[in-house]
Amino acid sequence: MKIPPDANLPAAKDGVSYLQQLTFAISRLWSGMAIQVNNMAEGRIEASYNALAAPPTAGDFKQGDVIRNVAPVEAGTAGSRYVVTGWICVASGNPGTWRQQRVMTGN
Repeated sequence: MKIPPDANLPAAKDGVSYLQQLTFAISRLWSGMAIQVNNMAEGRIEASYNALAAPPTAGDFKQGDVIRNVAPVEAGTAGSRYVVTGWICVASGNPGTWRQQRVMTGN
């Protein structure tokens, strides 16, 4: 869940306490945001809206944008194995120019 730019707080309704409606709406928003923040704090991939299995092939991106890899595997040859953790945009555009972000595994 991304934090909504418009909280969509309720308008007063006849016969229902506004405070009750407001409490329900805020509780619903809070719950979704708490899950998102907790998943991010724990490094969980489901918290990333910019996680893909390959670099983007469409869309406008700026230099420095990062996409996480949802399917990392160890690659390379013995002594120089690595994992592609994601991709970084090195030139803005549609879709931009992307390069792998690699982490050596030591294997």
